[in-house]
Amino acid sequence: MNLKPRAISVLSGGLDSTVATTYLKDHYQIHAVTFNYGQRSAEMEIKSSQAICDALDIEHTVIDLPWLAALGNSALTSQEEVPQIGMDQLDNKELCDQTARKVWVPGRNIVFTAIATSFAESEGAKAIIVGWDQEEAATFPDNSQGFLKAFNKVLEIGSPDEIEIEAPLINLEKTGIVELGDRVDAPLHLSYSCYLGGEEHCGTCESCMRRKRAFYKSGVVDRTVYSD
Repeated sequence: MNLKPRAISVLSGGLDSTVATTYLKDHYQIHAVTFNYGQRSAEMEIKSSQAICDALDIEHTVIDLPWLAALGNSALTSQEEVPQIGMDQLDNKELCDQTARKVWVPGRNIVFTAIATSFAESEGAKAIIVGWDQEEAATFPDNSQGFLKAFNKVLEIGSPDEIEIEAPLINLEKTGIVELGDRVDAPLHLSYSCYLGGEEHCGTCESCMRRKRAFYKSGVVDRTVYSD
């Protein structure tokens, strides 16, 4: 009999959610949910998420949100060109703000976390696990400390159950996330970060660049296959 409390993990298959889920897997009985919202990388994200759940021996559900792709004009869900960025530009706040706007999906984390709340209430889960982190928060406000505190306040007021969002990476940069993932034996090699959705990581989109830099700076062996 599993006496651990239940938790819902919002698992994209990327580095952040993979490490966050692995970090808390011994504390909770986890049900991971992955969203297909029409993103270019949906097939690979789902494939990666399933492999991660198999490795961690946790339940996995894919949720289709076809309507989300039709909103806005994100390069992730349209034919707009995905911006590329050099390794030496990753800390250029003004430039990264511009690239973030091009890949912004309207209300994505609000929608994902709200749906995860529905799962949590229906399953009696005590927590929602997310991979929000400090590096992403620099350009994506829905990864920030303020967003985390505000959403937990919404749950406190709006849910009859005691549910808390757990964001164990909220104070970490990508390098620290890779280091933590290595320490907790997260299946980093199964994670998928590329915006373009190819079998191999493109190696040139901003997400790939941040992944490559994190592995390089951490000294952890990067088993990712990059096209470039």
